[in-house]
Amino acid sequence: MTEHPPRSVLLASPRSFCAGVERAIEIVERLLDQRGGPIYVRKQIVHNVHVVRALEARGAVFVEELSEVPFGATAVFSAHGVSPAVRAEAQARSLDVLDATCPLVTKVHAEARRFAERGDTIVLIGHAGHEEVEGTLGEAPEQMVLVETVADVEALEITGPVSYLTQTTLAVDETAEVVEALERKFPQVRGPGSDDICYATTNRQIAIREVAARSDLVLVVGSKNSSNSVRMVELAERGGTPAHLIDDASEIDPAWLAGVTSVGLSAGASAPPELVDEVVAALEALGTVSVSTHTTATETIAFTLPLAVRRAG
Repeated sequence: MTEHPPRSVLLASPRSFCAGVERAIEIVERLLDQRGGPIYVRKQIVHNVHVVRALEARGAVFVEELSEVPFGATAVFSAHGVSPAVRAEAQARSLDVLDATCPLVTKVHAEARRFAERGDTIVLIGHAGHEEVEGTLGEAPEQMVLVETVADVEALEITGPVSYLTQTTLAVDETAEVVEALERKFPQVRGPGSDDICYATTNRQIAIREVAARSDLVLVVGSKNSSNSVRMVELAERGGTPAHLIDDASEIDPAWLAGVTSVGLSAGASAPPELVDEVVAALEALGTVSVSTHTTATETIAFTLPLAVRRAG
């Protein structure tokens, strides 16, 4: 029998589901309980393949566009938010809409409308093509410009008042660099009243940074299209620790563990906590001898469900 070297697992905390993700999933689950399937969901309710598959098995139907939803059917907007144009299309199709947009994304949309109403050009810091970014840009498409990097900021040519907003799931340190570039180029630029990057994203990044500093290898459980999960991997790598994004335990490559005595483990805000348990079990089978938790924050936030799904409890 092959002897495995002693190995420890250091769990980052907080990890896995955040309040916005829990709320979005619960909206779909309650609708399925109350009305049965099909319940149509525009885009993935949250960016995790396991969550999507579990809801599909219960009768959720995920579509890319509302044109795929029958007139008058029940439809859910994902946690990432939608543009006013999508809301108008839903109304035109007489859809019974439940909005699962994370309240922290809704806050950014409200800021976009407010900044646009006062006549600003709005610089949105985010990743092109991400659903949250597309929804936010849709609030004021004629007055918003998207930037991803400091170089994008340097290339901007804007006259008149300027304000900025950010996608909620960005890397805190990299975003700060872009904001600083904006402030250098546009000294009068105005930002949101409070940080747009959500508490859960920030908390998970702080935790993974500290865990990575004490680990030989970092594993982050999350899907490839999960922005906050990808940022966590990048953050660990920037600190000098090899890191991998995995959807579940089946994606662990034993070769990663060669010479590794400490594994840092976390999960993105859209990854179910049970997936972390399965990764721990897989690592234990490969020679882990101890599991401990490094906690950097305690999350107590919960968001209220829409009245339509609260009624039947």
